[in-house]
Amino acid sequence: MKRIFIILFFAFLVMPVAKAQQWPFFDEVQAYRKQDSISAPPRDAILFIGSSSFRLWKNMQDDFPGYAIINRGLGGSSLPDIIHYADEMIFAYKPKQIIIYCGDNDLAASDTVTAETVVKRFSELFELIRNRMSDIPIVYVSIKPSPSREKLLPAMMLANKMIKDFLKTKPHTAFADVFSEMMSSDGKIRTDIFLEDKLHMNAKGYAIWIKTITPYLLKD
Repeated sequence: MKRIFIILFFAFLVMPVAKAQQWPFFDEVQAYRKQDSISAPPRDAILFIGSSSFRLWKNMQDDFPGYAIINRGLGGSSLPDIIHYADEMIFAYKPKQIIIYCGDNDLAASDTVTAETVVKRFSELFELIRNRMSDIPIVYVSIKPSPSREKLLPAMMLANKMIKDFLKTKPHTAFADVFSEMMSSDGKIRTDIFLEDKLHMNAKGYAIWIKTITPYLLKD
């Protein structure tokens, strides 16, 4: 009995440590896997992978009629998170096309994360995907400007330019520029397309994304 007590005691000590060492968004990824086991995702679909701008896009399938869509956004995620969960969140679905939105949170996470850091992380994700799926078309949605992160605009613009230039050298890729469409004619961020948190978009903001992304989607 004493031995069982000791084992249980140490088990309770180890459990919080194991939980603390889990990679962020583990529970969300497991929730997606459970969802997939209940309702199988479509085959040869277009996979949207990235952060909260996708995660909060609840009616994405309705906004792209005629396309088979899988939305696997992780709210608050950065590029290392997408890389870490690539097996579960990308390769498991065997998509015919991948749409990526990520990099926004990378820049906001720390002053040490530069535009160059974001580009390096994106190129790592890109090469990881292409090493496993050599010809799959990839679309990168530009980092969006948001009022709550206005101080990051120079870094966002530089990262967008560098990623756009990077993709120009790669076949079967595209750069969907939502950044320009979310700025007013006087060079300021449009405030009417955001929710009260000044970070996430309202319906008007998503309408811009729909218009910008649709031309790049592969038809069946």
